[in-house]
Amino acid sequence: MWLTIVRYSTIAAEIDDRTTTVADLSEGLTRFIIGLAKKVILADQLFRIVDQFLGSKPENLTVAGTWYGVILYSLYIYFDFSGYSDMAIALGRIFGFHFDENFNHPYLCKDITEFWQRWHISLGTFFRDYLLPVPVFGIRNKYLSLGLVWLCTGIWHGANWNYILWGVYYGTFILLETKIGKKKMRKIPIVIRHIYNKLVIIIGFGIFYFEDTHQLLIFFRNLTPFNPNGFYSYFEQMSLFNNLFLILAAVACTFPLLELPKKLREKLPSAAPVISVTGTVLSVALLVMSSILLVDATTKAFLYYRF
Repeated sequence: MWLTIVRYSTIAAEIDDRTTTVADLSEGLTRFIIGLAKKVILADQLFRIVDQFLGSKPENLTVAGTWYGVILYSLYIYFDFSGYSDMAIALGRIFGFHFDENFNHPYLCKDITEFWQRWHISLGTFFRDYLLPVPVFGIRNKYLSLGLVWLCTGIWHGANWNYILWGVYYGTFILLETKIGKKKMRKIPIVIRHIYNKLVIIIGFGIFYFEDTHQLLIFFRNLTPFNPNGFYSYFEQMSLFNNLFLILAAVACTFPLLELPKKLREKLPSAAPVISVTGTVLSVALLVMSSILLVDATTKAFLYYRF
């Protein structure tokens, strides 16, 4: 099921009155290829590494191995879900529908509030519009309403305790940032804000991953110096070395690289044909690479088909 919730009025209007232009077809096909590449080339290959670490016995992981596994899981879940959304938006575009964006480079966020304004935008918008105004126990209070939203966000993902804890976990940080206020948050040095939110996000995805409560507790312990397996081992060292190009490519793709051609065309109009041809060649290359990996049967189902 496609989970991207779109504005009913826009879709209703386009059902009765829409056209598909050559630009729609071109942009839709390009967007679909990009989404497919995110899924097959990046997400599936990252999950292969994640499964070697987090999918094995977590009690055997070192501190570095635990952090390595959960960081790659954070990248995997982004490319899997954003690739899913890209493909759905692209198919809509091909048939003349214009769906809202669902991701806006979330890892560029400077705090947790901004992260959730950039991540799974459709779900956040839905809860903001329809659940946030609901009085809690008959009381209209933004803190109580935020608590309700994040509790429901956790439950929406599943009935397991880790999802509920995950919702409460993020809700706590959102409430904290709301209490501090935007002005005071902006006064915190940007480097500290980035370190803070990335740590929160990475640990949050660890909570999301471990559905077994016992394994979740082991995960928390393994992140700290109290891990009995030591700081690092040869296993994660070799994994990092063997997959360095993939990891660097994944990190680079969390940045708005696809916006560069548009900016270049605006600055250098004369280079537009070259940029267009280069983009077409790269799209074909991505499609060929994705097709080879699909034929090789190394792909796995989208993570969010479960939710």
